[in-house]
Amino acid sequence: MTNNEFWSSVSAIISNGFNNEDLVKLENYAEQFINRQLLFERYTQGEQYGCAEGGRLHVIVTILAGAETPADKLTAPRGSFKRECQRAEAQAAVLESWAKAAGCWVDDIDVAFEKSFGKQLAEGGEAHVYDNGTTIVKRIGLDYYILPELALDRITLHNTLFPETKLVVLGLGRTSDGNFQIIVQQTFIHGTSLTDEEICNYVESLGFKLINPRNWTYATSSIYLSDMHNENLIKSPGGNVFVIDCDVRINTPELKCNGTRQLTNHVRFIESAFENP
Repeated sequence: MTNNEFWSSVSAIISNGFNNEDLVKLENYAEQFINRQLLFERYTQGEQYGCAEGGRLHVIVTILAGAETPADKLTAPRGSFKRECQRAEAQAAVLESWAKAAGCWVDDIDVAFEKSFGKQLAEGGEAHVYDNGTTIVKRIGLDYYILPELALDRITLHNTLFPETKLVVLGLGRTSDGNFQIIVQQTFIHGTSLTDEEICNYVESLGFKLINPRNWTYATSSIYLSDMHNENLIKSPGGNVFVIDCDVRINTPELKCNGTRQLTNHVRFIESAFENP
């Protein structure tokens, strides 16, 4: 299957409204993605593994968000913020339609979660956090990212860099105010906060360079990493560092942090998962 044939197939699935046959087809594509028979060139091989670590649902919504938005959905001028918002609305509508068909959609998610989990443990700029015993459950909004596609990148990249605190996608929903959110689960970590110096030493040991200490931003030419402050990192009693939250993105030149990567949703298929791509 070629790249064009694959995306034509995904577009047809979206247009069909996610019937049972098409849901099975998406499951098969996810299986090929996880087994690396379908290579998604937006990501490195390691990042594709990180995406798979987010679970089968995460892989499927990543594929769906990568489909081209029909031209009639994008009426605002190219390059405008309004056009970006139109893309975001179109992506969210596709993901909502799929999640309802697949049975992993939650209406009025803020109300539903309070009934299921009680009061939230914490609230940040993008996430609301709930106690679920040995794990925590988060509902992640799009305030930082606008596009669902970029919020899904964030999960993929987090799992790639910080697998000990990987995020697994459980479903999707909207709040009672209509805000689109992604539901994830994460291991609960006990520990203490780090000092700014400890954080800087840790992040630089991963190969990142400090770009802006005022908003705790680091970068490589490939990855933009921000929000690395002491509420988002924990040191275990054994001295291990765990990143529980961060703002992480593919570092493109548009972010103005010396990034060199270009975004592409090109795919290619290989005959064997053990073939060298």
